[in-house]
Amino acid sequence: MTPDIVRYGELRPCKTAFIDAHTPGSDRKENFTIIGGGVSESADQFVHITTPHGFNIGAAGQPPKCRNSLHSHRTAEVFFVLSGRWRFFWGRHGDAGEVVLEEGDIIDIPTGIFRGFENIGTDYAMIMAILGGDDAGGGVIWAPQVIEDAADHGLVLGANGKLYDTKRGERLPAGVGPMPKLTEAELADYPEMSPMQVVGWGVRRYWDMVALAKDKPVKVIGATGIIRDRPGFEVDLITRSSATETRHRHDRPSVLMPAKGHWKLVWEGGETVLAPGDTASVPGGLDHAAWPSMEGEAALYHVVATDDPAGPSAIG
Repeated sequence: MTPDIVRYGELRPCKTAFIDAHTPGSDRKENFTIIGGGVSESADQFVHITTPHGFNIGAAGQPPKCRNSLHSHRTAEVFFVLSGRWRFFWGRHGDAGEVVLEEGDIIDIPTGIFRGFENIGTDYAMIMAILGGDDAGGGVIWAPQVIEDAADHGLVLGANGKLYDTKRGERLPAGVGPMPKLTEAELADYPEMSPMQVVGWGVRRYWDMVALAKDKPVKVIGATGIIRDRPGFEVDLITRSSATETRHRHDRPSVLMPAKGHWKLVWEGGETVLAPGDTASVPGGLDHAAWPSMEGEAALYHVVATDDPAGPSAIG
C-alpha cells in the first residue's frame, strides 16, 4: 500500500463545472475535484482520486473579483484558505452576513443556507473544500436568481443534474426537463442566519488554531472540536510543535493537506515531501507519519471520516 498523492502543479481544472460558468463575474473560476466526484455538473470535470473516503475533497481557484454564486448543499461544506483573501457571504440574496478569511483560516458553513464566496485579493487564489458524504448529498441547490441569470447566458441545468450549453447548440434530452427552481414556500426553509450565528459557530482563525496546537494537534471540527460539528468527518490542525515522527494508522483512508511549509510523509517502504496545495490520501491500515521537513512556519490539515451521518450540520 502507498499513499495517493495529487500535486498542486498537477491539478486539472474545469472551467465549466457549474451553472454560472458563463455568468459575468463568475465566468473565470476553476473547479478542482481531488477526491470523490464532488458536485460538479459538467461531464468535463476530471476526478483525480475516485476511492471512496466518506467525504469529498475539492478546490476552487479564482482570479481577483471572481465569485462563486449563491448555492446550498445537503451535507457539510468546509473551506480553508490556501492562498489569497476571500469574502464569504450568505443569505437568500447574499446580504444576510459576510466574513473575510485569510490564509489558513477555516469555515464550516451550516447546511440549509445559501452561500457564496469571492476572491477579494490582488492575485489568483485558491480555497480547499471538504464536502460531507461520498456523493456529497447528490448535488448543488442554486438560488433561483442564479438559474435565471445562467439561462440568460446560455446555460441550462437539467433535472438530471447535468449542464447544457445552448450557445453550443445543446438541448435538454427528450424526457428531461429543466431543474425546477425553488418555490417561495421552499425558500422559506432556508434561514437568514446572522453573522453571530455563522461566524461565531463556524469560523476559526489560523493563528488562534496554531496557538491551540502548541503541544498536540488541535481538533478543529468534530464532536470534541473547537467547532462542535459531526458532519461525517473530523478535521485536525497539526503544527511544527505538535507533529511527531511516531508512525500511526487509521482503519479508513485519511487525508493530509499542508497549509504552510513542507512536510515529510513517510510510510513503510517509501517517503515523499508535501507542499501547500498538495493532497495525500493515506490508505486505511498503513502505518505513516508526517512532520516538517524544512525550517519555518508549518501547518497541515488532517481529515478522516467518522461513523456519524454525513447529513445536515446543525449550529450548536
